[in-house]
Amino acid sequence: AFDPAQMRGARDLLRREHGGEPQWMVMASLAEYQVRNGADGFRWEGSLWAGGDINRFMLTTEGESAGGSVEAAEVQALYSRAISPFFNVNVGVRHSFEPRPSRTDVTVGISGVAPYWFDLDAALFLSTEGELSARLESSYDFRLTQRLIVQPRAELVFSATAVPERSIGTGLSTAELGLRLRYDIRREFSPYIGLSYESAVGDTADFRRQAGEETSSTSLVVGVRVWF
Repeated sequence: AFDPAQMRGARDLLRREHGGEPQWMVMASLAEYQVRNGADGFRWEGSLWAGGDINRFMLTTEGESAGGSVEAAEVQALYSRAISPFFNVNVGVRHSFEPRPSRTDVTVGISGVAPYWFDLDAALFLSTEGELSARLESSYDFRLTQRLIVQPRAELVFSATAVPERSIGTGLSTAELGLRLRYDIRREFSPYIGLSYESAVGDTADFRRQAGEETSSTSLVVGVRVWF
């Protein structure tokens, strides 16, 4: 018979050596220049996480600019817990710097890989002003070769309440569809080109028209996907 304390230490060591050790990752899934008819811009979407297989702490950021001014920018601090081999539940706080006025939200969501290998990220946001919104993102990597990948991508944003001062209407407010072709020079470094179409919908489109803003845009994008 073996000493229980020694066996417990051996099992802890085994778990650490086979995937249970703390890890971390920094990733820029989108870092691109967008060429539009009118005001060109930039877009970014990235994350940092640290933790193990079950529990992780995450920082995420995304945003975009046009004509030299930032139109949207946010940061999220999240606790992420695995609830299955393919999905995590995420809870935390989001702060949106743009558009003005800024907002702070409590957020809860789910992210992972859906059947047929679709990446899925869905989240609900409740602001300190009582405004409820949601965002759904999905993408799929279709491999033409081991290094050449086509990625269709969609993002839908919904709002349960109108926020006129931020040009947001009720229901589906914005929709984005994109198609990007990237080449894995290394798995950690992949330049890409593509097209992105974004449109305001319903009351949100009406608010933008009243403000003299465009309600839709099509962009040629050139960027890089990088992680380490």
